[in-house]
Amino acid sequence: MQEEVVKILDKIKPGLQADGGDVELVEVTEDGVVKVKLLGACQGCPMSTLTVKNGIERTLKEHVPGVKEVQQV
Repeated sequence: MQEEVVKILDKIKPGLQADGGDVELVEVTEDGVVKVKLLGACQGCPMSTLTVKNGIERTLKEHVPGVKEVQQV
């Protein structure tokens, strides 16, 4: 599952990078929790929770079977 998550994150990254941010994969747990770290302009942004839940989590759940949640660390 981790390889699939990395492929999808690589597709998400250009949109974040266009706004001066980025995302880094920290961990994929066996129970389907993906832990990510937001970088650059995304780090500390008031919209970061929306980015994680409505952007990254939604996209990963659509494309990677087994992803249950995305957590920002």
